[in-house]
Amino acid sequence: MNKQALKQPKRALRSAFFLAIAFLAVAGFYPQSGAREAMESIRAELGPNDAVLVSNPCGDILFAHNIDKRLVPASSLKVLTALVAMHHLGSSYRFPTEFYLNSKNDLLIKGYGDPLLVSEAVETIARNLSSRLEQVRHIILDDSYYSCPLRIPGTAAGTRQPYNAPNGALCVNFNTVCFKIEHGEIQSAEPQTPLLPIALSRIRAKKPPESGRILLSDYPGDALRYAGELFFYFLNQAGLKRKGEIRRGRVESQDARLIYRHLGKADLSEIIAALFEYSNNYVANQLLLATGASVYGPPATLDKGVRAMVGYCRRKLCLDDIQIVEGSGISRKNRVSAKMFARILGEFKPYYDLMPRTGRLYTKTGTLDGIRTRVGYIQSEAEGLFPYTIFLNTPGKKAAPILAEIEARIP
Repeated sequence: MNKQALKQPKRALRSAFFLAIAFLAVAGFYPQSGAREAMESIRAELGPNDAVLVSNPCGDILFAHNIDKRLVPASSLKVLTALVAMHHLGSSYRFPTEFYLNSKNDLLIKGYGDPLLVSEAVETIARNLSSRLEQVRHIILDDSYYSCPLRIPGTAAGTRQPYNAPNGALCVNFNTVCFKIEHGEIQSAEPQTPLLPIALSRIRAKKPPESGRILLSDYPGDALRYAGELFFYFLNQAGLKRKGEIRRGRVESQDARLIYRHLGKADLSEIIAALFEYSNNYVANQLLLATGASVYGPPATLDKGVRAMVGYCRRKLCLDDIQIVEGSGISRKNRVSAKMFARILGEFKPYYDLMPRTGRLYTKTGTLDGIRTRVGYIQSEAEGLFPYTIFLNTPGKKAAPILAEIEARIP
């Protein structure tokens, strides 16, 4: 007897059984009468380039449409970036910035990619250094922990949009400067941040300058120079004098001793909560680069970060065909299916409350031109967290009505 022929009816029987279970699950998902109609009302809003997947707290699929097609996730990808960073760096990780002094009394500053090295942090550092030093000669900046230059796929040159801000090991204020023009004068639009010479020169180069935000990305070395000028400003404010210049160099090439190691105020879990709230692309790729350096050693490169992310997907999530080129979601070359993202959300569940919350929805949104995505969890007091993924790659489609319809059917 042909054993292979025997297997076919058994497979068919198994398929019928699982289809029946799936139907019962959907019927439970839609407790009202007319379950099929309710399910199809969502499906009718979706096209061939859209996907939706909703699971129950046990991971069983309750609703699925086009879940195997790899689509553009936009900023929803930040959930995976955060997950991989948490895995390799740890939730309590704090980004360091180190300060050295050499025999010539030069102050050396080495960055490790702190994404929240903002004016307030630099001011605190300056006060701490002023208690250890009275004056220095040169300020030497070491950004060698990240490779330079770094080109992030999907970002555009010659733009003021903050989501195109460049990445680096020693950067301040997200590599952006916010300014305003009052009575014909250029002023800082942020009271905690001075308007420094390098920023002022770049603003004046825009003719005519208009109030807004300028990126330090069009000129090589601007971002590092801006960091140096900000440190110098606050060091001077704290009473520490400088006799020399702001230069680029390396700690390893100097006879330098560590005098202060600053740890960022926010740990990684707090950084991720802020990342989700503001969806900052610069911060996301700083995390990706730091993760790559942690796994494969410095200097951090985009390739190392992507390899760390793809490797995590293969080993921990059994995802072999995910397509990642950067960590923020700004590139349309990132491709993930809704089924893949269900696994990502399953692994991210311990950190669900880092996502922005509206009512009982925990959501990370994603937006590009013609792309709308939402991923996260619906909190059910009776049953727990229901993960959901909505990828709309059809221009003009909106995710909010679909998510509202899904939420209405979660008990």
